[in-house]
Amino acid sequence: MMGLNAKDKRILVLAPHTDDGELGAGGAVARLLEEGAEVFYAVFSTCEESVPAGFPKDILGREQLAAAASLGVGEDRVTFFHYPVRKFPAFRQEILEDMVKLNRTIRPDLVFAPSLHDVHQDHHTVAEEALRAFKKTGILGYEEPWNDLSFDNQIYITLEERHVRAKARAVACYASQGIRDYTSEDYLLSLAHCHGIQIGKQYAEVFETVRWVL
Repeated sequence: MMGLNAKDKRILVLAPHTDDGELGAGGAVARLLEEGAEVFYAVFSTCEESVPAGFPKDILGREQLAAAASLGVGEDRVTFFHYPVRKFPAFRQEILEDMVKLNRTIRPDLVFAPSLHDVHQDHHTVAEEALRAFKKTGILGYEEPWNDLSFDNQIYITLEERHVRAKARAVACYASQGIRDYTSEDYLLSLAHCHGIQIGKQYAEVFETVRWVL
């Protein structure tokens, strides 16, 4: 698995907002858990300012816990921070300090983070600060095509259909985000199938190599 024996390894998923972890790396998380890894989430905003009308303000935090649980990540392995959505650049130092603490307590073997090419200001801030906080750890940047004007398909994690469907079930936990086209099961399966075709497999997720430590 990616030059890394997943068993007993500790994986940290950095999600600027609720749902980013599942959308960017949900298939890989499903596979890594199946292979014996421990997976942790750090979610930097529950986006209360962006909750659609008709939903309670805390809905995204609850949906995040349900999505993580559906993949097999327990509530005790999900850490929430509460930075205001779309304003992360103003809190860059605080976000870095939170990541440094996560590094000390979790001691991850591999970190999934947004792409450094992600144009969303919150995603880009998390990606940049991850470079500083996890200097001795492998980091892979995950793909979110609606935010990535450029993306280098450098690492392919092959998936079975069960992993992609597990990802789709996790994303489906975000009922408040159902209006977004990229949360549909058809889209998620098609994207994974497209990447699989690129390497002669049925399904895959792609990542950029930020830092690779063997």
